[in-house]
Amino acid sequence: MTAVGSRSCSVCGTSLSPGARYCTRCGAVVGDEPEEIALSGGRRLHLAADTLSLRELLAVVESGVTFWRQRLASTDGVARATAAAAIKDLSQILDGLATQIALGRETVQVTGRLPAQRLFPLPCSVCGRGNRASARYCIACGTPLRPDRQAVPRVPPLPQLQIASRTDIGKVRPVNEDTFYTGEFTTADDTIGTLLIVADGMGGHQAGDVASTLATATLKTYLTSALSHGVPTADVGWHELLQRAVLQANQIVYQHAQDHSYQQGMGTTMTVALVVGRRVHLGHVGDSRAYLINPAGVVNEALPWVQLTTDHSLVARLVDIGQITPAQARTHPQRNVVYRSLGGDPTLEVDTRSHALAPGDTLLLCSDGLVNHVEDEELARMVLDASSVAQACAQLVARANEGGGKDNITVVMARVA
Repeated sequence: MTAVGSRSCSVCGTSLSPGARYCTRCGAVVGDEPEEIALSGGRRLHLAADTLSLRELLAVVESGVTFWRQRLASTDGVARATAAAAIKDLSQILDGLATQIALGRETVQVTGRLPAQRLFPLPCSVCGRGNRASARYCIACGTPLRPDRQAVPRVPPLPQLQIASRTDIGKVRPVNEDTFYTGEFTTADDTIGTLLIVADGMGGHQAGDVASTLATATLKTYLTSALSHGVPTADVGWHELLQRAVLQANQIVYQHAQDHSYQQGMGTTMTVALVVGRRVHLGHVGDSRAYLINPAGVVNEALPWVQLTTDHSLVARLVDIGQITPAQARTHPQRNVVYRSLGGDPTLEVDTRSHALAPGDTLLLCSDGLVNHVEDEELARMVLDASSVAQACAQLVARANEGGGKDNITVVMARVA
């Protein structure tokens, strides 16, 4: 994989984030670089631009069939039924892949599921919020947008956040391996913003709860130290800071597992949000999620919700290439197979992005124990109908438990007042 910060635009030299296809400064097309996705068992899938090798994917699915056949022969009862269902589902995928290869297809298109940003053509020079082309004043801060409007721009007050959180062990797991954090982060001189974290530990008997707790504590310590030496002034600076912080957390978890043999194999997802002024900066690894919800709409003022992160899971890739539907992904026997997490490898790629915040926005971070039982539309409706973020958190956790509570459930929410 490409090392963090090692890519740059061949035209203007601007540093580029992993996955960038166009230079953010000059618009030049960035050459595509292959990406490797590490899977369990030492297997790797290779991504070239937006394509995925059908033959490599076929091999991965075949290994899944072999695994479940072994389970079928060595278990009974409920476990045996689960293995049989998994073999049936994977066999259907195998049939589809084999058919496509027989027709001469070697690769499939992978659609990145990162949502569109708010698309408004007229930016405000004071707060940066986008506005409609016909707007005369900024919708967020009221600053005049037209040169014929002579007025002294006023700097709007910083948004006030209403924050709530809740975690629950669920109805099946013996231990809650989720860890979360909400709080302000400061320097000796001033408060900088708000920090939100959700980490979903993996490994069960290999101490996933230790992994998530250790990763969260390491990230908080790293950010506190780094920000005491200077605060980034642009999105790219926040992205680099988050990448370094998550990489440090990954290194600590990985080394801990190496030093404690009985905990080898443990790992954790991590979704972190830094709310600074009117922007949120995100760092993400795994299949925990971040959503943005607003009754006025967040994507072209249409849908009232948008997923800000992309799941690093096998079923998400299968949905992307059309092998299974989103509904099937929720109950797929391999829905917990995550190909990118903290602690499994000394190197790691971290997704980062930034997004403008507007009045009425609700930022929601959660573990997959929530979204495995609550679909996006219902999730957004419950958040919008709740009288407070605290009530929304409680109702979402209760709804996930009503749906089965098969995993730990964690919800962190911040609403812009």
